[in-house]
Amino acid sequence: MRLIILVSITMLAFAANSIFNRMALAESEAGAASFAALRLLSGALMLVAIVQLRGQANWRLTNVAGPLSLLAYVIGFSFAYLSLDAGLGALILFGGVQITMFAGALLRGESVPTMRWVGAGFAFAGLSFLLWPSGTTPVPLLGAGLMLGAALGWGIYSLLGAGAADPLGATARNFLWATPLGLLPAFFMWDGMSPIGALLAVLSGAVTSGLGYALWYRVLPELPASVAAVAQLTVPIIALAGGIVFIGEELTWRFLVAALMVLGGVVLSLYRSKAD
Repeated sequence: MRLIILVSITMLAFAANSIFNRMALAESEAGAASFAALRLLSGALMLVAIVQLRGQANWRLTNVAGPLSLLAYVIGFSFAYLSLDAGLGALILFGGVQITMFAGALLRGESVPTMRWVGAGFAFAGLSFLLWPSGTTPVPLLGAGLMLGAALGWGIYSLLGAGAADPLGATARNFLWATPLGLLPAFFMWDGMSPIGALLAVLSGAVTSGLGYALWYRVLPELPASVAAVAQLTVPIIALAGGIVFIGEELTWRFLVAALMVLGGVVLSLYRSKAD
């Protein structure tokens, strides 16, 4: 029960990130470069302060994959939404994360039960049913490529978290080393930010990213990579529910059906038959 609660809190934090980013960019409260930069900077400051207060801080970089994968996710995520709508972006992101994390699980020899494959497929089908774009508008290739890069970055970042002995310290180091590179796009192409945009970026960075990612690294060692991948399919559903509650977006029958399919798929993925 403790693990379920912690995973649920983490998914809520991830969904809040999507809502904050969508609100800032869609309402022109911040540009992609400025939002990503302040998000990383505020997350780094929050985490460094906590680790310093805790004592035994270690800022030596031993693995560049952590900061680079975090950077790929944050930058790709922000810039992709300049040309992608929210639904298609979420579909590409979480589809890519699924593939990356299942591939990582297989490469490191993790046994993936049959029902987990079935559950993952059912949950992703529900997400596709909800978010698949309508009409014949072509998919923006640049935006799709950036979101696929973000998906690869987040998948790798999550796989690395399974081996984190000190989740808070590892997350703080990743943010600290990723921030200087994350500031470069904003330095060379500052695209503006309002006070509301700054508030959304700080909340996203310091709270739902910094503390949320530290909690994610805390629970990942207790989760098989394939379970962690399936659990993240709930994030778009939670984000859309948040949009309905807090932004006044419309509640539709497609959302209700998709939510049941995603949650049903997650439940199926946790079932392990005797044959497995």
